Formats: sequence, C-alpha cells, structure tokens
Amino acid sequence: MKIFALKEGSYSVDATKKFIPFNPETDNFRERPGSIFIHVNPFLVQTADDLILLDTGLGYKDKHGELIIHKHIRNAGFEPEDVSLVLMSHLHYDHSGGLVVERNGKLQASFRRAEHVIQKKEWEKAMSGSSSSYHKEIFDALLDSANLNFVDGNGILQPGISYELSGGHSPFHQVFRIVSDGRKCFFGGDELPEPEQLIRKFIAKYDFDGPKAMQLREKYGKEAAEEGWTCLFYHAKSLSIGNVVYQDDHFMVVPA
Repeated sequence: MKIFALKEGSYSVDATKKFIPFNPETDNFRERPGSIFIHVNPFLVQTADDLILLDTGLGYKDKHGELIIHKHIRNAGFEPEDVSLVLMSHLHYDHSGGLVVERNGKLQASFRRAEHVIQKKEWEKAMSGSSSSYHKEIFDALLDSANLNFVDGNGILQPGISYELSGGHSPFHQVFRIVSDGRKCFFGGDELPEPEQLIRKFIAKYDFDGPKAMQLREKYGKEAAEEGWTCLFYHAKSLSIGNVVYQDDHFMVVPA
C-alpha cells in the first residue's frame, strides 16, 4: 500500500462559508476577522487492486486552469482516469467540490471511471437543499456523469475495504478502513480531522453531535494505537499521515 497526501492548501472561512485561499507565510490572519482557518488534504491510496481517492477537496483550479487535485494525482505518478474508487466521508463542500469539473461550460464528474461510495442518507441530505454546507449543483451533475454506489450503515465494500456510519460531524458521516499488503490505514474524515483534536480532547461547535464526535475521536485513536492503523488527517496543518501512540491516558501522533 502507498499513501499520498494531495495537499490542496489552506483557507479562511467566514460567516458566508466562502473558502478564501490563505498563505500562512504571506497573509495576515488578523485581516480576516471572524474567520476560521482550515487545511485541506484529500488522500490517494494505492493498493494491489485499486487506486482509491478519499474525499476530493474544494475543486479549485490552478493558474493554468487545471483542477488542483488532478495535478497532484499526476504528480504522484498516476492519471485521474486511474482512480477506481472515490470514497466519500460526507458531502460538505470542502470535501466534495473536487467531485466535479467544468468541461465545455458544463459540470461533469472529475473521476468518470471510478465507483463513488456515498452513504445513501448523506446523499439525500445533500440533495434536499436544506443546508448551505452542500452545493447541490455538484450532485445534480454526478447523477448524469458518475458511477454512484449508495451504501447504508456499516459494511464491507470489498475484501480489505470497510465503511462505518459514524454520524458525529454530520448525521450520516462515514469512516473507512483499508487493509492491503499487511498495512492498515484509517480515514476518519471530519470525525478525526487533525492530530490536535485527538490530543486536546475538545468538543467542536461545528459538529452535528459534538460530544459524540469527541467520543468517536477517542475511540478511533485508541483503536489506531492498539491495532497499528495509520491515520489520515484530512484537515491537518502539517502531519497529515501519522501513527497514534496512546500512553498514560494521553495521545501522541508521530509521522508514519
């Protein structure tokens, strides 16, 4: 198994929920009052049988008009068409924007050959238009141009890949476990978004069920430490791929 972090960058987000690129080296956070700052890291996992994409970022393009996530996949030595599975933790915009790309004035699936694995009720929530965290035009486009696999609850997608309905950050959030070639990786999406949330043990106000999300982080962290799972942290500032150590009732995360 090989794991690649496809770093899309850092962004500030204000009350309008717009994601504005933020360079910590040149931009001043004080000039963006009321904003929170996030980092976006989709992941590419190569196994013996599949090339797996875990969440898809914001879908921004570079100055040449190329989708950033496509560029990073090519930099890792693959083509976007090589992706065989797209595993979605949930469908909030910062995780789902890269699902589509504009071609000839029309939104189309970014990964047309891939099977897209999405919790069925998360899809229904996204399509309902009841929350600005979801951009419905993305999912309308996918209906016509993507291979969609709606799953329900917990299950095994195929040998070595399982999904689990977690429901802390969003009501129908899911996490994934991948086992290949003797290596194990865990993708917690926004249930385990960064090492700091695991280490500090706090309740995030932006989670659907904050106490549950905090409990899940601790549960996943202990499992990772005890069973040797490599954790993929989607919103990590620096350490996006790490191993968890649990000792004396405290967590540490070290580079994998």
